[in-house]
Amino acid sequence: MTLQTVPLDTPDGVTARLGWDPATSVHDRRRIIAKELIAAKLGCEPKDIRVEREPPRGFGYHTRLIASRDGEELPISIVTASYRAATVVAICDPSLSVGIDIRDMHPDDADIRQMGRHSRLIDESNTEDLLQHWVRVQAVLEADGRGVRVAPDRVHLDTGRNKGWIPDRNMKYELVDASRDGWIITIAVGRPVPPATRP
Repeated sequence: MTLQTVPLDTPDGVTARLGWDPATSVHDRRRIIAKELIAAKLGCEPKDIRVEREPPRGFGYHTRLIASRDGEELPISIVTASYRAATVVAICDPSLSVGIDIRDMHPDDADIRQMGRHSRLIDESNTEDLLQHWVRVQAVLEADGRGVRVAPDRVHLDTGRNKGWIPDRNMKYELVDASRDGWIITIAVGRPVPPATRP
């Protein structure tokens, strides 16, 4: 079976697709979708694009995917998120701070407990609302890039959940709901905050 992918609604400067296939490993899904996106952007065949994992630079270093064509590294950033049998891949200019999170509509009890512990919501009994909130928070954390060094409850969202930020950073994240086919997906894109409007 060939991995089927679908395009997602994305913020300006970002292109993304969702792929779902339990028979394809997460590593293969990432590479297949990244090749498809980059080939479409460059007007070539996916087989012309090579996607490899960057060698780790040290303990705890999170490797990224690097794309090349004809032996030349491409100036394209590849951002991925996976949950169970689904993977989202986005491509963008390397100057952008982009984060993605994906979940399905049916979190297990352990996930719900974790979301509740770090939530800023008043009513944590509404699982759907809690899940929508959590996916946005996680997308901001992914875009921020500091990982587990920042607790999820440090992330603030505006009332419409269209923007997110972490108080110690000069960055606001535009949040786009890219949910599709039963998967809850948020894409966060960082935009530097002008000094007069910092939260």
